[in-house]
Amino acid sequence: MPAAEKLFYSVRPWCRVVHWCCSGPFGYRSNQSFCDSNFRRVTSQADEFVNACAKGQVLFLNRSYWPDLEATGQLLTDLTADLSDRFEVTVACGQPNSINQAAVQSEWQALAQHNGVHIRRIQHFAASKSSLVSRMRGFLSFCRNLRKELTQLAAPDVCVFQTDPFLLPFEAERLRRRTGCRLVAYLQDIFPDVAIAAGITRDNVFCRILRRRLFSIYRHCDRVIVLSSDMKDLLVAGGVAVEKISIVRNWADTSVLRPVGRSEQFRQQHGLGDRFCVMYSGNIGRTQGLSVFVEAAEILRDRKDLVFTVVGRGADLPVLKAAVAEKKLTNVVFLDYQPRHLLSESLSAADLHWLPFSHKMTRCLMPSKFYGILSAGGCCLSNAAGGSELHREITENGVGLTVAEATGHAIAERIGWAMDHVEELEVMRVKARRLAEEKYDRSHSIAAFERVLSALVSEDRVAQDMTGGMKE
Repeated sequence: MPAAEKLFYSVRPWCRVVHWCCSGPFGYRSNQSFCDSNFRRVTSQADEFVNACAKGQVLFLNRSYWPDLEATGQLLTDLTADLSDRFEVTVACGQPNSINQAAVQSEWQALAQHNGVHIRRIQHFAASKSSLVSRMRGFLSFCRNLRKELTQLAAPDVCVFQTDPFLLPFEAERLRRRTGCRLVAYLQDIFPDVAIAAGITRDNVFCRILRRRLFSIYRHCDRVIVLSSDMKDLLVAGGVAVEKISIVRNWADTSVLRPVGRSEQFRQQHGLGDRFCVMYSGNIGRTQGLSVFVEAAEILRDRKDLVFTVVGRGADLPVLKAAVAEKKLTNVVFLDYQPRHLLSESLSAADLHWLPFSHKMTRCLMPSKFYGILSAGGCCLSNAAGGSELHREITENGVGLTVAEATGHAIAERIGWAMDHVEELEVMRVKARRLAEEKYDRSHSIAAFERVLSALVSEDRVAQDMTGGMKE
């Protein structure tokens, strides 16, 4: 039993003794009601504290969190809300990059709790995705202020860090050395490999040194959680013990994100009409390589029954818009991020979803948008490398189409085939929804994550019992 619990269980009997002395033969009967009420209050507070301790204290570190519209922030918001029933959860997070217009800044900044999760909001410079200097300034200021904040927090049982920004593992490691907490790396991507694969940086001396230091932290973590078997293979190749690695895939909430037909209202509202709609929905950055999407639109510009739709924000959005304007394409529509309550309508409006996934990215990340497409009963077209987990899921379950190379002509050819085989697409949509419900529903992933944390909290409590010590 943790020392804090021992303390309160030892104090509780003495509360009873004092209560008896005050209200019994050695006390005044007139004080009995006062003693009764105060006894109940003190013992109730003690029980609440013990229950909080018994739940396990879990701290998450990541810049993106509610009300951020970025996928990692939304996933973390869902995860921590569900885990708060089982653990005392705190999130140390930063300022959102993208928020819904309905989210009033003064409201979310003032809130210290959201859906049962305690929030420690870190102030930092804004990190514009369009400027590398701005991003680095934002990253560094976030980590510097986070370090100060962590010195003021009580020691958690478990600290779970993500990689937004990629310097977070170093702050988590400092916390572990100071407090002795258990450490979990929750990797939505693997840095710097993902930056090299995206062409953001070269594989230079700095990246190699950074990679050695990051992988050293991963090797010393109590657990490492990744999104796919391909990511697991990369970590094992980097020296992380295979028994430390757990695969907890991202998810979709199938009870909320559902197929709604072709969403005629959404189509009419945004000028899509009855045309065959090929959609990309998500972050618009260098890792997505959406220039080929525009190339396909140019090749198929004479198809009046076809429209290409790009939904989202990102550093490459101005570049894409400029390319569309330069080519004078009228078959490309740009839309902003859609609110979560309209996501079913947005995703269901597409006849085919473009899901870019370069072979260089295969072992660095797993696109979370795949699960949303499945949940909405969507059919995807992807350039996932043969043998990768994403390629296997698409082909073996019959939920979409693939191209060997992401070129404008290859994409255009598959789109043409899809437009001529709408019956086959309908079958794929049914299979996609079934796969989401059976394998990728939110409840499955949350349960898997909870098992990892429960095991670590139990190990931590046993270790405390054996040493009789307490964390700082």
